[in-house]
Amino acid sequence: MTPANTGPDAGLASPARAAHSMPKIIFASSLGTVFEYYDFLLYGSLAAFFGALFFPPGNETAALLASLATFGAGFAVRPLGALVFGRLGDRVGRKATFQITIVLMGLSTALVGALPTFADIGWWAPVLLVTLRMLQGLALGGEFGGATLYIAEHAPPGRLGYYTSWIQTNGTMGFILSLCVVMLCRTVLGDAAFREWGWRIPFLVSVVLLALSVYVRAKLAESPLFAELKRSGGLSAAPIRESFGSRGNARSVAAAIVVAAPMALTWYSTQFYSLVFMQSTLKLSPDIAAAALIPALLAGIPLYLLAGRLSDRIGRRPVMLSGMLLFTVILMPLYQLLQQAADPAPVTTLQILGVSLVILALVSSAALTCGPGAAFLTELFPTRIRYTSLSLPYHLTSAWFGGFMPLTVAWLVARSGNSFAGLWYPIGVCAICFALAAWLMPETRGRDLA
Repeated sequence: MTPANTGPDAGLASPARAAHSMPKIIFASSLGTVFEYYDFLLYGSLAAFFGALFFPPGNETAALLASLATFGAGFAVRPLGALVFGRLGDRVGRKATFQITIVLMGLSTALVGALPTFADIGWWAPVLLVTLRMLQGLALGGEFGGATLYIAEHAPPGRLGYYTSWIQTNGTMGFILSLCVVMLCRTVLGDAAFREWGWRIPFLVSVVLLALSVYVRAKLAESPLFAELKRSGGLSAAPIRESFGSRGNARSVAAAIVVAAPMALTWYSTQFYSLVFMQSTLKLSPDIAAAALIPALLAGIPLYLLAGRLSDRIGRRPVMLSGMLLFTVILMPLYQLLQQAADPAPVTTLQILGVSLVILALVSSAALTCGPGAAFLTELFPTRIRYTSLSLPYHLTSAWFGGFMPLTVAWLVARSGNSFAGLWYPIGVCAICFALAAWLMPETRGRDLA
């Protein structure tokens, strides 16, 4: 579909013009998404630390489980955010919707930095914390779809996998940013001051990030495909019903679910849970764990882009299926190697390097699985219902297989007494998804997004 060369979006109408604008489009879309993931994952960076601040003292394991459950609470409402903002994105527009989500995320994150702790107000502290986490999840439920579609609906033919793979790196960038800000605050303030009040600073910084994101996104025009659809009167009157109540869309939704589930599992198992594992199981200090994790995540970012680019050449299906299979094979042995690399204490610089390399190997499976994921999910659905149809499967699986994965794994570890027993959960689920995806997953490379 070629947008008419009239109206406020005329400057972005042609594919050639869109191609020249892609660096600006990627920067503006990704900047806000990075900051949203920074806001959302900042709590995860401090999950072990928050157990002592916002939950009753006396039982370290119970506090950690409660803290991880609160982390998961933010994911629990992401499907609701996907429905609310997905419908808004398909009815009102991509740009307006992801402006709303960034404001909601930034304000709720800043408020976490102003919360009283359990020592100050008792059980009201975790209640307020969970409430704000749920507001964050609501916002993130609309962010991924908006940013992904904004880039995809501008991308020139043959480059969709590469350009949308930038969005797939945003979660990692936001996580790295949160780790760096926390580590900087710890270093400058010292451990005692950070524990007393300094932990609030990374959350309050969100106000600055919010202002920058809103300013940059305000300068964007609407997606040309959506703008043309709106001009021609082709918008869906009921995006939710058309997305999930239509037999014709059912197989695409099923394919989206079985592909999005391993995307969530591989990302959170290899990146976020590795931090939890290093701090809770290996008993590494937060600074040492971050020093090992950050270089690995930085080195892993180009792997997502390479996977996206590769999917433009050989297809989404072979790249993503190979990532799922690789994950099921390497997760257990590499986590066992991670423990060996960090032993014995105290950990040396050479050991930190070894830990980083192990994590980078883990990240490679996530890169293959997730790198082409945004392109695949975009190509599954037509423009009129794309925001809604893409968002709910993605955030539904992110909630269950991403947000609650650390809690499930930690619970299995606590119950069995085996540090590695919980890993059979993501391995088993990913193996099942691989088999289902091999059956349900179509090859979407080259589909017309109109």
